[in-house]
Amino acid sequence: MIPLTIEEIARTVGGTVPGTADPGLTVTGPVVIDSREVTAGALFTAIVGERSDGHDFAPAVYAAGASAVLCSRPVDGPCVVTGDVVAALTRLAELVRGRLSPVVIGLTGSVGKTTTKDLIAQILEREGPTVATARSFNNEIGLPLTVLAADQETRYLVLEMGAAQQGDITHLVRVARPRIGLVLNVGPAHILTLGGIEGVAKAKSEMVRDLPAAAQGGFALLNADDERVAAMARQTPATVMFYGTGPDAAVRAQDVTLDAAGRPSFTLRTPAAAAPVTMRLPGEHQVANALAAACAATAVGVTADRIAAALSSAVPRSPGRFQIKERADGVTVIDDAYNANPVSTRAGIRTLATMAAGRRTIAVLGEMKHQAEGTVHYHAAIGALAGEVGIAVLVAVGEGEGPDAMAAAARAGGVSVHAVPDRDAAIGLLRESLRPGDVVLVKASSMVGLSAVVAALAEPAS
Repeated sequence: MIPLTIEEIARTVGGTVPGTADPGLTVTGPVVIDSREVTAGALFTAIVGERSDGHDFAPAVYAAGASAVLCSRPVDGPCVVTGDVVAALTRLAELVRGRLSPVVIGLTGSVGKTTTKDLIAQILEREGPTVATARSFNNEIGLPLTVLAADQETRYLVLEMGAAQQGDITHLVRVARPRIGLVLNVGPAHILTLGGIEGVAKAKSEMVRDLPAAAQGGFALLNADDERVAAMARQTPATVMFYGTGPDAAVRAQDVTLDAAGRPSFTLRTPAAAAPVTMRLPGEHQVANALAAACAATAVGVTADRIAAALSSAVPRSPGRFQIKERADGVTVIDDAYNANPVSTRAGIRTLATMAAGRRTIAVLGEMKHQAEGTVHYHAAIGALAGEVGIAVLVAVGEGEGPDAMAAAARAGGVSVHAVPDRDAAIGLLRESLRPGDVVLVKASSMVGLSAVVAALAEPAS
C-alpha cells in the first residue's frame, strides 16, 4: 500500500485515533485481515466474524510488527476506531485507487473467474508490475484488500469480482473503477439469491454498464460463445471486443486438440497476429479461460506471441482450482474442491475422463449449493454424465436429495456408486479402496469441506 499516516486513515474512514498514539505514525506495509500475514508496518483490520473476533489478535499483530489496527472498538496499541470496519476498508481503497493510475481490469462470470484471473496475471506480470486478486478474494472485503496492495509502481491491477446479490458488482466497480471489464459466462451459480438465470445475467452485466466510454479508453470484453454475455454489448458505453471460438470473435482459438493428459493446444488468433499455445492446465474448458485472458492482454497491447508464451507456461496458482497432486504410488488426486456448480462440475467430470488414459477414475462429489429449485435436476444430470463418459467409481458425499439424485443417476448409468454421509466417511472409504494408478477428482461447494479429503489423500496411508 502507499504510505499513509494513521491520522490520514482516520480522516478517510471517519474514525478516531484514541489514546496517546502519534497521529503521524505511518502505515508502510500491507493491509491484512489475517493476523498470520502481518509484516512490519502493516495495518491489521480487526473484523468481527462468526467464528473469531479480530480484536482478540491485537497483541499478536503488534508483536509481529503491525503499525496500527483498524477496529470498531479501542485496542491496546496504535489504532483507528471506526463504526463499520468493512465500510472503512472500502473508503480506504477508494482513497488509494484515486491516487494511483494503473490499468484496472475487472472480471466476473459464473465459472472460471479465479483461473482466468490467474492467467491474466501470469501474462501481464511479464509486461510490468502487476497486482491481482489473491485466491478468490472477490467480495466487499477481498477487493478493497487487493486495491490496497497496489502502489505507485503498479502498472496492472487485475480484480476478480463475485456477486451473491444484485448490486454487488456495481459496488465493487465503483470502488475499483476498471477501464476494462471482462464477462466470462452466465450459468447456474447463485441462482437462489440472484433470481434465476436471468438474474445471474443481470448481475454479471453490472461489470460493463459503468465502464468508461470508448473515447475514454473503456473496453468491454465479452464471450461471443455465450448468448447472454454477448447481448451485454448493448449495455455498455465502452468499446466491445468479443472472444470465442467462432470466426467473428476478435480473439479466438482454432485447431483445438487435447493431449493424452487432457491438456489443450490451439492456435491463438488476435486482430494482429496468430501464435501457437500449448497449455499445462488440463481440460478443454481451459481454452475459454485462456481466450478470455488473451482478450484482456490484447486490450492492453500485449502481442500475440507474448500472450501465447505466457499461456503456454502458466500453472495453477489458487488452491482448490484443479490442482494436480501426484502421489508416490501413482495415484493422481485432482483438487477442485474450492467450489462447484453444474457447469464447473461437468467440466471437471469430462476432464477426469480425458485424463484417465486407461486408469481407473474416481469422482468424489459433494453437493452443489445455491441451486434452488434445480437441485435434484442438476445433481441427477451430473450423475448421468458420469455414466456417459465412463467414470468407474462415484463417491457421493452428503445426505439429501441432491447427492441422492446424483448417486441414483450414476448407478443407472453403470457407475459403481458409494454413498457416504460426510467427508470423514469418504476419507475412510478412499484410504481403504484406492489402488496405485487411480485418478481421483474431488469437487463440491466449498461449504461441504471436501478440501479435507484432498489433504487426507495427499500421501498414501502408512
